[in-house]
Amino acid sequence: MKKGITAFIALASVSMSLSAYAGQCNKDAIKLQVLGSGGPELYDNRASSGYIIWHNEKARILVDTGPGTSVNFGKVGADYKDLEAILLTHLHVDHSADLPAYVKGAVFTDRIQDLALYGPSGNEIMPATKDFVTRLFGKEGVYPYLSDYLIPYARNYAIEVNQVDINKNSVQTFQLNDEVKLSAIAVEHGPLPAAAWRVDIEGCAITFSGDMSAKRPNLIALAKGSDILVAHHAIPQAAKGRPATALHMIPEQIGHIAKQAGVKQLVLSHRMSPSVGKEQNTLKVIKQQYSGDVRFAEDLDTFDIQ
Repeated sequence: MKKGITAFIALASVSMSLSAYAGQCNKDAIKLQVLGSGGPELYDNRASSGYIIWHNEKARILVDTGPGTSVNFGKVGADYKDLEAILLTHLHVDHSADLPAYVKGAVFTDRIQDLALYGPSGNEIMPATKDFVTRLFGKEGVYPYLSDYLIPYARNYAIEVNQVDINKNSVQTFQLNDEVKLSAIAVEHGPLPAAAWRVDIEGCAITFSGDMSAKRPNLIALAKGSDILVAHHAIPQAAKGRPATALHMIPEQIGHIAKQAGVKQLVLSHRMSPSVGKEQNTLKVIKQQYSGDVRFAEDLDTFDIQ
């Protein structure tokens, strides 16, 4: 079978899988909040990547745990005991470094439910999420005094690690509970294992690109019909043809994906110095393809479902 046909069939199966969860979105129940809108830069006055999905005024899903997000988590009034899952797009420092802060901080909360943590499998460059967590919190890890959090019933709750297979070019689904379905698909972020995430809850869908190039068409199918697409915007249109595009999307690629996926609202985050200050040009380029609402994220911003 030809490669193009194979890719088409794979993406079609993703769309059919996601369409089964389509329904009337309860717009008043769901909100997206940005805990961190920046990347790994030290002087951008932004926390690194992190997002909360609020459901009925409770912080239910945390996507990425970049530096500074744990401070903002408390600042916005989120309660750790309400979290049902943490989703990691990949394990770069600016997406995962505050994970130990959340785990340690749980000592001072009333959490009693086990916490699901999801992230990508690994390769020769980056460990799989299960290995990453073990290296952090295992008895021989960096923080062995927190190792009890990996053992059921040893503490008030345990961390349950699940992985997205980055070698699959199709959607992978995790039914978190009766209300929440998680979907993920591998994306290309240079040689690093990475995944995009979609959260379906109360008929609403929010998709997170994470850091990615546009070399795989997977995100279009995953984000199909999403109420919000959070796309990472680290580089400007002027980076076209440069090595940075092996790691990140340029605006014209973001606009193409948003249009093809038919998303209702586009939120641009993970904003870094090469792209900050070029918002008007970015917007102009995106609007050549995508006619929907486009917003530039700042730390602590909240976005309603439209």
